[in-house]
Amino acid sequence: MRREVRYAHVGDLSIAYEVLGGAGPDLLFVPGFVSHLDLAWQEPSLARFLRGLASFSRLTWFDKRGTGLSDPSVGPATVEDALADIRAVLDAVGAERATLFGVAVGAGLCTSFALREPERVRSLVLWAAHARLLATHDYPAGWTEEFYAAALAGIDASWATGSGIEAMNPTAAGDERFRDWFIRHARAAASPAQARELFHLCAESDLRPMLGEVDVPTLLLHHTDDPWLSVDHSRYVAANIPGARLVELPGVDHWPWIGDGQAVLAEIQEFVTGTRPRRRDRPAFGPESLTRREREVCGLAMQGLTARVIGERLSISERTAERHVANAYAKLGIGSRVELVRRAGEFGL
Repeated sequence: MRREVRYAHVGDLSIAYEVLGGAGPDLLFVPGFVSHLDLAWQEPSLARFLRGLASFSRLTWFDKRGTGLSDPSVGPATVEDALADIRAVLDAVGAERATLFGVAVGAGLCTSFALREPERVRSLVLWAAHARLLATHDYPAGWTEEFYAAALAGIDASWATGSGIEAMNPTAAGDERFRDWFIRHARAAASPAQARELFHLCAESDLRPMLGEVDVPTLLLHHTDDPWLSVDHSRYVAANIPGARLVELPGVDHWPWIGDGQAVLAEIQEFVTGTRPRRRDRPAFGPESLTRREREVCGLAMQGLTARVIGERLSISERTAERHVANAYAKLGIGSRVELVRRAGEFGL
């Protein structure tokens, strides 16, 4: 898929964006906390997810000001600035109306934009939405002050060592390749100080009084066991946006592309296009032939773990782990762990 980063403008600021696909309706993806248009493609699960979105839409996504390839913010980050970025990108790609798809922080920004400019919004897809970040006596789903303080204090360590993975995406916690990417992506996407500023912006936002005024079709999606933002957030938002529908998907990770990303894509495609994709027959050979378990086993094998340790990690027998390794090697046409590691990028592992 051909990529070309371009720039929209808000005054003197340049906002980096790219357009992918083109075979369907306009879909604007507003990322979560921080993003980096270039480094995102170095994580296979995210790259597959983006290609999936672009397979049924004209997908546009961008780095918010102060993150990734976009210009730094001038002064403290504000919601108004973020909405101006969305408006500028829609204008730059000539999208009069689009479905807005937001993840976590991005979900709140999409909701705010729909409230301000409903004529530009065809519909909303909100992943891990929350009406506010912090808990109150009448909003128990939010973070406690202690959890928020710990999250702020842990940003430097997360940027340095990837320690935030366990709290956000536990499925990927044992994957050293993913950890390496996570660290490089976070450092390039924003500085720790910029990250703390974005946290403060999130903590100050409260959409509860306005949710009843959202007047566009809205789909909410959330992993049922998300450890970072409880599914109770999305349940609250869905209950307070007129006509909204919530789909709770099995999963223990915060990001939608970790775990069964295909299930997430299927829900979005059906909502946006009216057509649910058919499950493709899995090919017999090559990277796409690997089952989810075989991919997990390959990831652990690349770390040098033995079949016994892999079995312990995945709660399967040593013999079953050996069989998964053998099946994966046969499908990939390789004969050793050395070759698996050497060709991991080619295989999308």
